[in-house]
Amino acid sequence: MKTIVIKFGGSSLADPGRIRRAAAMVLAERRRGRLPVAVVSAPADSTDDLLKLGVLTGGGATAPRETDALMAAGEQISAALMAMAIEAEGGKAVSLTGAQAGIRTDAVFSAAAVRLVAPGRLRRELRAGRIPVVAGFQGVSPAGDVTTLGRGGSDLTAVVLARALGSELCEFRTDVKGIYTAHPAIVPEARKLREISYAELIALAGLGTEVRQLRAVRYAARHRIPLHLRSSFHAEPGTLVRAASLPGPSCLSLKREGRNALVSVIGAGLGKPALERALAAAAAAGVRAAALARGRHSFTLAAAAPDGEKLLRVLHTVFFS
Repeated sequence: MKTIVIKFGGSSLADPGRIRRAAAMVLAERRRGRLPVAVVSAPADSTDDLLKLGVLTGGGATAPRETDALMAAGEQISAALMAMAIEAEGGKAVSLTGAQAGIRTDAVFSAAAVRLVAPGRLRRELRAGRIPVVAGFQGVSPAGDVTTLGRGGSDLTAVVLARALGSELCEFRTDVKGIYTAHPAIVPEARKLREISYAELIALAGLGTEVRQLRAVRYAARHRIPLHLRSSFHAEPGTLVRAASLPGPSCLSLKREGRNALVSVIGAGLGKPALERALAAAAAAGVRAAALARGRHSFTLAAAAPDGEKLLRVLHTVFFS
């Protein structure tokens, strides 16, 4: 049977009820005939709480090794609780640290790079009929020390395990249903994308939108790991990540930077006519905007911060109505 890696974000594991819901989703994949491997983040806000505790105790930047050991604890708590929830629902599960799952890194604390994944333990657990629940965000250095993979590092854990196991799919389960043409809280008519390309997702992450860890997306793109971005709280499909880009805009992003708002149009084949169309629409709406940057899969307009949401809505009307 093929494996599926399912990564759950911290908001999906914030309380016992949500952990049980996530466990039920993992077991549902087992009933569908796939071998699930769960990757879990720390419960919502717990990593920041641990980091603050370390600083108050006298650690932090002065104790990088111990800070990594401390911060990795949040994911280990989630893994143990998820394994308990799966067992309580009649499944068989085992919680694993990053080291036990075979994730070998360099010795750079707080932003370690994955050097090797040895999936032998994972394969043995799967053959024994157990569902591995892996603590994300962490690995082990050549000296045997706990290392962490940077903010959002559980995403990287998921994709490196998916590649090592030859998984047919890597799912990211969060509190959103997928990627939208714009933030639906600002643009109510924004619609969920069925598909987006790796390149567009990289552009979106690189522009500061917290869709996924940028390193993880680049890794998935390099190794063509199938991704599915979907909700932990709804059964509907999310957004699939594909290799090829379709011509035209895919989505918009809004980022505030000091006194400016940066609104970016992400897509393929966005030449000068699309940029001029965006600038003309902004001017017609009374928004003073200037072209800030153009990339292969995006261009960005800068406006005064109070005009950012208006500019986002104007460009959504131009490109997606």
